[in-house]
Amino acid sequence: MNRDEVLKALEAVIDPELRRSIVELEMVRSIDISDNGVVDVTVSLTTAGCPIRGHFQTSVAQAVGALDGVAHVNVYFDVLSDSEKSALQQKLGRASLPAGALAEVSNVLCIGSGKGGVGKSTLTANLAAVLTAEGKRVGILDADVWGYSIPRMYGLGATRPPVSPQRKIVPLQSHGVKIMSIGFFVEEDAAVVWRGPMLHKALGQFLQDVEWGALDYLLIDLPPGTGDVSMTLAQMLPQAQFVIVTTPQATAQKVARRSAEMANKVSLEIGGVIENMSGFTTPTGERYAIFGEGGGKELADELDVPLLGKVPLTMPLREHADSGIPLAIEDPDDPASQAIRQAARGLIAMAPMELPALPLLQVTPSVPPPPPASPASPKPAGMSLPMA
Repeated sequence: MNRDEVLKALEAVIDPELRRSIVELEMVRSIDISDNGVVDVTVSLTTAGCPIRGHFQTSVAQAVGALDGVAHVNVYFDVLSDSEKSALQQKLGRASLPAGALAEVSNVLCIGSGKGGVGKSTLTANLAAVLTAEGKRVGILDADVWGYSIPRMYGLGATRPPVSPQRKIVPLQSHGVKIMSIGFFVEEDAAVVWRGPMLHKALGQFLQDVEWGALDYLLIDLPPGTGDVSMTLAQMLPQAQFVIVTTPQATAQKVARRSAEMANKVSLEIGGVIENMSGFTTPTGERYAIFGEGGGKELADELDVPLLGKVPLTMPLREHADSGIPLAIEDPDDPASQAIRQAARGLIAMAPMELPALPLLQVTPSVPPPPPASPASPKPAGMSLPMA
């Protein structure tokens, strides 16, 4: 074991806020290896009261402790100097370093499409509802600045969110989901006429200045296309996963393919594809393939990612999008709700929880076991079955 091996192991330790390795961020201050197998690692934090200090403590100890020859790991901390912070900001292309807003968010999922009108926001709202019903802590960032609709889908309108004593914006909650949208800061249904720099600043605030707290999933409802917002979020969240929404017809599938190309260019991992409007199901159960067949599977196969679900177009799905209560909450047995539940469980399977290993228990019997039965007269086991 040497310093290079320890440094290589530390590449697995990701800063939850900056979404990069602490090695890449040059936050590993020192590595000292003793002859008795004790390794001392010093990590530089952005602030003395960094809220993710515990995360680094555990992750560094686990990553280095897994190396052969390591008997014990000590993790120490110091704070980056002002010049080091400035250099890190310049390296990341950021105006400021985060102070822990996303430190407790386990999974970030960007829900996107190549074009508008494919039901992306409706799916985002219902996926969040299903994930919450599955016991997950969920938030939605409505990043579709020009076409924001999540507040209406959750019955919130233009309610202004409060500000915490720590000067953080507190997201509104509806049906157990934390929600943040530009719609909370403008008059209801007002048009947002902004250029790129204003969008970049607003999204940075929504990610860094919002008190998201502990979340299992943060769903980000992207605007259609491959413009400023999608690229900005990809730069801010390099460890996020991209979920592509398409409809079955070939034209929509080809347009959605462009979103996949954008994700690849900015090194954003594609988690899967959801096919929306996968046929129209009538109240009597009849199905009509209005938009054709197979576009979602064809795109998923082309990208070599899973097809997470095929969501039919039902009348209740549209009605509940307008009523302010997601269909998955009001009618979980609707065919669209069932398909969305399948897609949500696919998302959960993409990030399985690591279960702690249980120690093996040594049980000493108090009574010695009976001697084995004689081979000549084996004792029958089980139960007798009735014969026909």
